[in-house]
Amino acid sequence: MTTATTSWGNASDILAAAGIPEEISYYRAFTSEDEKAVLTVPMRIQEGWERNDADFFADTFTENGSLLMQDDQLRSREEIRSFMATGFQGKYKGARVRGWPLTVKFLTDEAAMVISQGGILLAGEDTVAPQRAVRVTWIVVKQQGQLKLFSHQSSPISG
Repeated sequence: MTTATTSWGNASDILAAAGIPEEISYYRAFTSEDEKAVLTVPMRIQEGWERNDADFFADTFTENGSLLMQDDQLRSREEIRSFMATGFQGKYKGARVRGWPLTVKFLTDEAAMVISQGGILLAGEDTVAPQRAVRVTWIVVKQQGQLKLFSHQSSPISG
């Protein structure tokens, strides 16, 4: 297994370019510059939920990105965009996502894996309901100088 030796970018700059305030506490124990850069991908997904913006959300993915959302396996950025647009107008209107990283591993110089825990908060909720608590595996890739989400797979924690 190859260890990443090249820089993944500067987290502050990546977030500023996306219009997201940097929340230092999100990084937890993952404070190397490369770890923080990789963690901007889950932070961008959280921001997509915060804004209820399907375009912002989907644009974080590679063109052939994959999202497992409950029982729906989405296999492209456009499928993801369409699914989230429908959701943000319907059952996910006003919903947010909260989570935190548990693991960051560099798989190659151009691929990293993040495991996180969190869940969806529906409109008006302050905490994640147990039935919406998940563990998530994220595969982040470097693509044309940008960090993109290749795969987001979530599993319920309870039930």
